[in-house]
Amino acid sequence: VRVGLCLLSIDVLLSAEVSGLPGGDRLDCVKASDQCLKEQSCSTKFRTLRQCVAGKESNFSRATGLEAKDECRSAMEALKQKSLYNCRCRRGMKKEKNCLRIYWSMYQSLQGNDLLEDSPYEPVNSRLSDIFRLAPIVSVEPVLSKGNNCLDAAKACNLNDTCKRFRSAYITPCTSSTSNEICNKRKCHKALRLFFDKVPPKHSYGMLFCSCRDVACTERRRQTIVPVCSYEDREKPNCLNLQESCKKNYICRSRLADFFTNCQPESRSVSSCLKENYADCLLAYSGLIGTVMTPNYIDSNSLSVAPWCDCSNSGNDIDECLKFLNFFQDNICLKNAIQAFGNGTDVNVWQPILPVQTTTATTTTASRLKNTGSETTNNEIPSHNDSPACANLQVRE
Repeated sequence: VRVGLCLLSIDVLLSAEVSGLPGGDRLDCVKASDQCLKEQSCSTKFRTLRQCVAGKESNFSRATGLEAKDECRSAMEALKQKSLYNCRCRRGMKKEKNCLRIYWSMYQSLQGNDLLEDSPYEPVNSRLSDIFRLAPIVSVEPVLSKGNNCLDAAKACNLNDTCKRFRSAYITPCTSSTSNEICNKRKCHKALRLFFDKVPPKHSYGMLFCSCRDVACTERRRQTIVPVCSYEDREKPNCLNLQESCKKNYICRSRLADFFTNCQPESRSVSSCLKENYADCLLAYSGLIGTVMTPNYIDSNSLSVAPWCDCSNSGNDIDECLKFLNFFQDNICLKNAIQAFGNGTDVNVWQPILPVQTTTATTTTASRLKNTGSETTNNEIPSHNDSPACANLQVRE
């Protein structure tokens, strides 16, 4: 029995129908839409569905109430057999926003709980171990270094032409000039998205997830995204209001859904992540930077992160708000992923990842192997001795 907080996503619920599609490969939504528009029956049903999502029933049918809902349902059923139904997008692709617009026009009427929205992005299927083999600045035990790992990462970025160019491109709009104390947040966010989309993880992660032993290092880590401009504001909005603002933007909504999907905690897994993939979680987290949901480290005493919001003035929605905020602040999957990067370790890549089973043996083993270091408030990424799960699995590779 598959367990986990995210229950059944749309992807899982519809896998049976999708698997029967010709070829079995997913098209990106732009190509799938072009393909659909060339076929009259598909084009008609897709236009109907988009009007259903927009709530403009009178524009496509004289029917109202249940009859209109039946027409919408009929359009969706017909599109299940088309490649458009299984389309996905790639982060940073040339027509990303247009691709995401098409995706959400297909799916947004089907989504339920905001924390359960399925990711619109094609899985990358990468591992942290792939990054470690390429990153000269990540040592096996970086926490033993007496230097400033975040400073070392910044120096390494400056030695790489791509990293240096995109970093310089966001420093300028994200830094207030002497004559104008207000930065251009929109340009700052756009430049930050480009940095994390275009710069190889071995450099961008090195700056964002570097291991620290002192305040000077943690403050440099927190300043990686120039928080005065990109993160902070004069007042903190309510988190649910911020989430609503995010959902009105295709990119922000997609990056948030990707974060919920790939950083979903699961206490009974070895890694404490439902997907058992640290690289995908870190990629999803970094994808939020440069949106209105931009997260950052909340202090220099821990690895806790949060977007710029709180749960004051939540009224009857206080529990929902805290659940949303805690997904960032107390996310054991994300914390373990950050620690794994600093330690140069990864979850077990030597065997296929299987769904978490509700057996006593699995639960006991996972509890015994789970990284307990992330539960502390120390900002330092523990050494291998403090991370039995990663250490044991690394030896077995």
